[in-house]
Amino acid sequence: MRATDEQTAPFPSRFDGTAPASGHRSAERLNPANPLWGSNGIAFGPDGRLYVAEFLGGRISAVDLAGGDLDVVVPAGGPVQSPDDLAFGADGSMYIADLVPGRVWRRTPQGEYSLVCDEVKNPNGITCIGDRLFVNEMKPEGRLLELFPDGGEPAVLTEGLALGNAMQRGPDGCLYYPHMISEQIWRIPPDGGEPELVADHVDRPVAVRFDKGGVLHVLSLGPEGRVTRIDLHGTGARTLVTSGLAGLDNAAFDAENRMFVSSYASGGITEMHPDGRTRVIVPRGFDGPYGVTVDLGGTVYAADHYRVATPPADQPDAQASDGSGTGEPTGRVLAPFVHGIAADGELLHITSQFGDVRTCDPENGSMRTRVGGLNRPMGIAVSPTGSLVVAETDGGRVLAVAEDDKVTVLAEGLGRPVDVAFDAAGRCYVSDEQAGTVLRLEQDASATVVADGLGAPQGLTVLGDELYTVETRHRRVRAVSLTSAASWTEAEDLPVGPSPEAVPLPPDAEPALFANGLPGLARRFAGIAAAPDGSLVLSGNGEGTLLRLTPSGPR
Repeated sequence: MRATDEQTAPFPSRFDGTAPASGHRSAERLNPANPLWGSNGIAFGPDGRLYVAEFLGGRISAVDLAGGDLDVVVPAGGPVQSPDDLAFGADGSMYIADLVPGRVWRRTPQGEYSLVCDEVKNPNGITCIGDRLFVNEMKPEGRLLELFPDGGEPAVLTEGLALGNAMQRGPDGCLYYPHMISEQIWRIPPDGGEPELVADHVDRPVAVRFDKGGVLHVLSLGPEGRVTRIDLHGTGARTLVTSGLAGLDNAAFDAENRMFVSSYASGGITEMHPDGRTRVIVPRGFDGPYGVTVDLGGTVYAADHYRVATPPADQPDAQASDGSGTGEPTGRVLAPFVHGIAADGELLHITSQFGDVRTCDPENGSMRTRVGGLNRPMGIAVSPTGSLVVAETDGGRVLAVAEDDKVTVLAEGLGRPVDVAFDAAGRCYVSDEQAGTVLRLEQDASATVVADGLGAPQGLTVLGDELYTVETRHRRVRAVSLTSAASWTEAEDLPVGPSPEAVPLPPDAEPALFANGLPGLARRFAGIAAAPDGSLVLSGNGEGTLLRLTPSGPR
């Protein structure tokens, strides 16, 4: 990423803004708490602030570009569940596309909510023309509709969208919108008519925006951070700008024609100059993180829902000048809906909410699918024989994937297996979140309880003859001696699981999938991994950090 004038002042944690308390280990954050849980749709409000839809956070925040203040305007736990885009009407009302449940909301300037429509499938792109409201669907064969906040059936302007997304009225009065799959930009009059193809072969278009001069800007969702400017007034010539901001999602222009962009992959708000230079307004961070692993060289990798990323502690050029670790995580590979991760030499093995297991090379970004069609796989580990062992969480199974990709069932009939780990003797352990247990899988296919009475154990790792698991219900790391069976609290008051502002849902009630099999909101996963230096690295997924837990003295 090319950047200048970086903002380094950290935002407080959603928990308490202080360092987590610890038991036998001291805790150090490897990156600051994440201020925005994904930044998706953005729009300037009547008050001049930039409003940000946080899809993964289930809330909407407002950024004061002058003072840098960040205020939560639509909190998590209210009627809005997964805001992905927003727009303002002529009367100052905010309209919100609530993607996963398929609803469109109106929030009045007085803060009152009303449901506009619940008949839209995967509502995403949303825009207002005066007091008229338009929304499109992010699905194959999607629709573009006009909605009527005061009542009335939705009016379908057109169908056949190949994944719609952020759209806007152009200088000619037409609505411009992307087809994400077919890489095209289309337009249609707001009163309906025949859609017209505006541009073809546009790099992975996710949003269309017009600047104050009427120039069309098309944002790409790829890793390069590309924006394509298209001259609609004359030759149709294109200018390509590359910023390095991976996973662009949306953009907004202020009164001075400055362009601000959001990122679904890492959150944050960034000013993007016409030549591709960038200036951070709100720092980017982790969307999770979820699974975590440490390679033999000590590099930490996190599975971060949309990407594999490393903390700034492992990227010296991302550190603040005072060494305080206030830099941003560095994305290594875009990997949609990644949750589990395991290092294996120079390779990484990952699981995703698509239901697959993949092997990737973080140096060149190559990706190979090992198996697909699984039911919400999460934790993954490499066995002493080289096979991959996977916790198939919603399938209640533990699976082995051989080097030739043949799948073998190691255990089944479990509650909610979340993570797996091996000890030095090659024995496999699995955490069962639903049963509150950690099990050892025996050679005869039976299972032995190693620890029970745990509070929603998730992440699992072994260091020497001690096993560690993350009890997300109690926000602590529990240790178990594999020789004496003694157990103790290793660290507590950790920022894992739902934040205090969230209204927790049971796992079965958490929205997981869209109607067309497209993964939606992330299932929470607080991972843990042992490092070569004897420390533990923990996913602080309640605040968007990685934490290093280091022994602080004798037990």
